[in-house]
Amino acid sequence: MSTAHWTTISLSTGPFTVIADEGTVLASGWTQDPQYLNALIHPALRPETLTHIDDLGSISTAAVRYDEGDVTAIDDVPVRQLSGEFVTHAWDVLRRVTPGRQVTYSELAERAGNGAAHRAAATTCARNAAALFVPCHRVQRRDGTLGGFRYGLDIKRALIAHEAEHSAKAAA
Repeated sequence: MSTAHWTTISLSTGPFTVIADEGTVLASGWTQDPQYLNALIHPALRPETLTHIDDLGSISTAAVRYDEGDVTAIDDVPVRQLSGEFVTHAWDVLRRVTPGRQVTYSELAERAGNGAAHRAAATTCARNAAALFVPCHRVQRRDGTLGGFRYGLDIKRALIAHEAEHSAKAAA
C-alpha cells in the first residue's frame, strides 16, 4: 500500500494543494481537494493513501518563494509523471520554458522534437497533473490567446502577469 503526503498552501492566486511522495511532486493545483488531484495521477503512480501534513518542506518553500516573486524557485523541484514518450518528454521541455515567456503549442511540439505534434503538445498541457511545477500556464495558442487551463483563465492570466513582472525585475 503506497502513501503520499499532501498539503494546501495559501498563495496569492488562491488555495494551492500539492501531493508529494518522498520529496517529489505527483500532483498540484488550485484546489483544496486532494482527492481531485489524486485522480489526475497516472494509475501506476497513484498512491492508495493520502496523509495530510502542514508542510512539504522544500516543495512548500518553493511554491511560497515563487508566489513572493522568485519565479525560478519551482525549477528544481522534482516532479514525477507518466504518459507516453512524447508527452513525458514535453513535460520536461515545459520545465525549461523561461518564466515570463510564453510558447505556442507548435513551439512546444518543436522543442520536444516533433514540430508536427501540436495536438500532442496540447495533450501535454491537458494531462499535466503537476500545475505550476510543470508550467503549462506558459503555453498559448498561435494567435496569442491563452487557450485553456484546468484551474481557469483568471489564474493563468495572474501567473503570466506575475512572471512577467518578476522576470522583468530580475533582469533589471
